Amino acid sequence: MKFLPRVLMAIGSLLLLTLFVFPMWRITLIAPQYPDGVTMYIWINKLGGDSPGILQNINILNHYVGMKFIEPDSIPELRYFPIVVLIMVALGLIVAIINKRQLYLAWVVVFALLAIMGIYDFYLWEYDYGHNLSPTAPIKIPGASFQPPLFGTKVILNFVAKSFPHTGGYLTGLGTLMAMAAWWLKSKLDKNEKLTSVGGNADAARERLRANA
Repeated sequence: MKFLPRVLMAIGSLLLLTLFVFPMWRITLIAPQYPDGVTMYIWINKLGGDSPGILQNINILNHYVGMKFIEPDSIPELRYFPIVVLIMVALGLIVAIINKRQLYLAWVVVFALLAIMGIYDFYLWEYDYGHNLSPTAPIKIPGASFQPPLFGTKVILNFVAKSFPHTGGYLTGLGTLMAMAAWWLKSKLDKNEKLTSVGGNADAARERLRANA
């Protein structure tokens, strides 16, 4: 039982590595000409789709309304976000070895703040692509924006855009919950150990009093 917080923390931090294997987010565009939808997947270090030509198709659609082309090589987050994730995995394993409840909580807080910053950065990225439109676009709609939703479903002209987490995102959330569980369990174990220690000291004191009586 006393090793369980370490196990939970280690597994929870290692689950972050699934971001390199599975997409953490997906954005799907559905329209009459695309009844099955065109889906772009977002990993921690790359962008892609159901087929090699998906990103090109999305860029063609974006071109008509003046949106910038999505070029993975020009997105700096795809280069430094993986480094941040690897650092958090390493720190999580170190925390599991040290096994201090304060460090469990600190890891969860730091990762939660990084996740919030990442989501906000994603929102700014979407805002830039949806609002900074080319004045020479073939289709111009005054006052219109084409920013996809950060989370949920949104109608954009004749498209329905859907934005939701994917496998990597859900597994990362599970890893964070496991780290929180490690902190909670370690706090409970420390409290029980302290109560047992206090109780043992009290019993010893009573024994000494009886011996001196």
